Amino acid sequence: MDKQFVARRRRDLITAAGLAAVAAIVPLFVKDVYVQNIMVLTLMYAALSQSWNILSGYCGQISLGHALYFGLGAYTTALLFTKFGVLPWFGMIAGGLISAAIAMALGYPCFRLGGHYFAIATIVIAEIGLLLIQNWDWAGAALGIDIPVRGDSWLKFQFTRSKLPYFYFALVLACVAWFVTWWLEDSKWGYWWRAVKDNPQAAESLGVVVFNSKMGAAAVSAFLVAVGGSFYAQFVSYIDPGSVMGFQFSLLMALPAVLGGIGTLWGPLLGAVILIPITELTRSYIGGSGRGVDLIVYGALIILIALARPEGLVGLFSRRRKEATR
Repeated sequence: MDKQFVARRRRDLITAAGLAAVAAIVPLFVKDVYVQNIMVLTLMYAALSQSWNILSGYCGQISLGHALYFGLGAYTTALLFTKFGVLPWFGMIAGGLISAAIAMALGYPCFRLGGHYFAIATIVIAEIGLLLIQNWDWAGAALGIDIPVRGDSWLKFQFTRSKLPYFYFALVLACVAWFVTWWLEDSKWGYWWRAVKDNPQAAESLGVVVFNSKMGAAAVSAFLVAVGGSFYAQFVSYIDPGSVMGFQFSLLMALPAVLGGIGTLWGPLLGAVILIPITELTRSYIGGSGRGVDLIVYGALIILIALARPEGLVGLFSRRRKEATR
């Protein structure tokens, strides 16, 4: 095995461990609840974007309907907990498995579509899912579900006095999503996905089962996104169709990866660290004016990156590394 390849893999792993350690210490010095809330959301969207990147970045199947899996995870956990008393931890697993199964079921017809047709199909399916939940009385319909608070407890995964437990779970979720991507990136599946993304016909001629590769990427991506949705339901303690299955969630999963670098290991994390705080701060301090300035700010940021650095912000670091090795 190439020494440079091994060194790069080891360097990525050590860097990730160092960043995780630093992130774990930061909340101990940040007491502002609003800032803690932003940090939780940043880590959550880093995990969601990393999960979206598996299917859309590495495999090349651009999905704009991942809010469906996010909502399925949230509703599965909330319904199992409120209707049957099932602990959220089991709800997370159930939501992930249900979402993975639905992703593969939907992939059977949708993966026969290509390019923008597939992207449009994902939007339509996610909107159909939103309408079905809005009219499902047993699931609260448009009113949603109020998750009862039964005391601070890791067992029930509920905390009212501090956001730190949610922060550390979000950190673990982001680390898991990153590690899964790191492990898959240079595995057999990772090479297959990139081959499918670059040229499906050439990949198939070399023995890659294109359809199965897409299905595998969809299942992994949907499972991780659903776990994120389950976490969000517990974090906010109240969900309704628009708050967990709206189109904005699909966009906020895709935009950090696009900003940071789609189809890269570090792109989603870098994009989330920049985009989500800007989104939350502009929404809080400017968005209330009714002019939608918060949308303009990060929309303009995405356009600038698309024009100036199409490969994403990670391209800046890779270029510097290449210049340093010359």
